[in-house]
Amino acid sequence: MKIGVIGSGLVGSTTAYALVMRGIGREIVLVDLNKERAQAEADDILHAVPFAHPLHVRAGDYADLTGSAVVIITAGVSQRPGESRRELLGRNAKVFQSVIPSVLEHAPDAVLVVATNPVDVMTHLAARYAAEFGVPSSRVLGSGTMLDTARFRALLGRHLGIDAYHVHCYVLGEHGDSEVLAWSEVSIGGIPLEEFCTEQGRDVTDEVRQAIDDQVRHAAYHIIEGKGATYYGVASAIARLVNVILLDQRSLLTVCTPVEDVAGVGDVTVSLPNLVGGEGVMGHCLFPLSDD
Repeated sequence: MKIGVIGSGLVGSTTAYALVMRGIGREIVLVDLNKERAQAEADDILHAVPFAHPLHVRAGDYADLTGSAVVIITAGVSQRPGESRRELLGRNAKVFQSVIPSVLEHAPDAVLVVATNPVDVMTHLAARYAAEFGVPSSRVLGSGTMLDTARFRALLGRHLGIDAYHVHCYVLGEHGDSEVLAWSEVSIGGIPLEEFCTEQGRDVTDEVRQAIDDQVRHAAYHIIEGKGATYYGVASAIARLVNVILLDQRSLLTVCTPVEDVAGVGDVTVSLPNLVGGEGVMGHCLFPLSDD
């Protein structure tokens, strides 16, 4: 299966690399305005193929996306010094106004996966532009809080001394400062967190919860301060998401896609536990939340 990646910067190229390392898809096409960068990244990743899985990796143009099952969109502009978020959104909206039609002109049946920040708003815009081509919003989804949820599970698992795979918890809402860590629904291998802690002689105090909350909510700031950008985590999240789509695995993932109503707010795009399959988002599965 063919996978397109729009934008060959750090997130786009690392995503392509993650796909190769996991053997997801059969062909990966990198598209970027900077054709030399796209070609260089494609060549570099192709050279890793003999050590991983037999995928074909190449650079191309929008026309080369024909037949793509999934197109990942990481394209966008960086925030300028002194530029407001609204101004950045305005510039990225113009980028998407060109990118989305160009993708759908050649890959009208593809599921669009948005990773450009701010991902919730950009996914909302992408769905608006895609609707002009008759594409349902369910086929336009953003990486949302998949990475935030992974951070939550990893940090809590480390504190409890247990494999994060068995930590079941979710981060909901915005991929950003207002995101919500749903502590009331945390379970360990199906056992409610408090019950697990009692049985195992562990404790998750308010101080521990606050520390984990801070590390999840502000992870990007800390990483950017230290190395300039985040890309390994989100690339891994996107690779997982693409695999779910290609194999129609029907997994519960905290991706974002436009919904008619969330808690009384209409026409909004935020991350919820969504059932994801071959055609994109198949349904929303928001569980009961405590008052907190």
